[in-house]
Amino acid sequence: MQASALQDLVIAAAPSDCCLTGYPHTGTARGTFVSIADINTYIARPPRKEQEKRVILYFPDVWGIDEFQNGQLLCDYFAANGFLVLALDYFQGDSLAAYRKKNPDPNIPVTTLPGFNFEAWKAKHKAFAKLAVPRWIEAVKLQFGAPKVILLLSNPINNTHRHAKHEIRLREAASVTASARQTDHAFPVEARRRAEALLVERAQQLAEADDVKNNEEAKERLKFQFQLFSGVQHGFALRGDMRDAWQRYAKEESAAGIVRWFKMFMD
Repeated sequence: MQASALQDLVIAAAPSDCCLTGYPHTGTARGTFVSIADINTYIARPPRKEQEKRVILYFPDVWGIDEFQNGQLLCDYFAANGFLVLALDYFQGDSLAAYRKKNPDPNIPVTTLPGFNFEAWKAKHKAFAKLAVPRWIEAVKLQFGAPKVILLLSNPINNTHRHAKHEIRLREAASVTASARQTDHAFPVEARRRAEALLVERAQQLAEADDVKNNEEAKERLKFQFQLFSGVQHGFALRGDMRDAWQRYAKEESAAGIVRWFKMFMD
């Protein structure tokens, strides 16, 4: 790849039209909504009180956490596996779910109403999220006092950083896990390989650094893994068709892998 092409490469792209469709999942959400920093927040609790020291902050995709229950069910899954899960509604009740087209046919994915202005909608909510998310995170720290907080990012609307900022974050990462589809314009092959290269480079630098060579704790700090699934669509882990056996397998395997990853570092 030429240097100029690499310069313009987006490691993780912003939400686009592929985010406008998906399949609603069935089930009964078990969490509740509370207000944290004046932001409506979905909270799913683990089976035992002592497990609440393990906290996941869940950042919804464009379909939100208030009406489209797929995100609620995913939060419930993580909670059932021993985590306190908090998901903020940074769309303030105005997620894409509020603009979905009525669709009585379960064989057709849900999409937005004709004429919906996605770009204007994104611009409005990015402005709010940029100010609200840091304030919400600080409030969570004060209220729950969790010493270990892992961020489960599901294409957050305020996280549209281009190549340079993603590279900085990967170069500074302590641990990274990613679930991806084989072909995805939002995380293309070139970007995925670049992400892998950055993580490998950082691991090698840590191993070779003089101040790390004799520090076993520092050597063990950087861990990463990639889950890669073929034959699924963008958003498969949240909005896939659960009637399809392979899509269901990919979604469930992705979620189970994330649970194991979290427990590896939080237990």
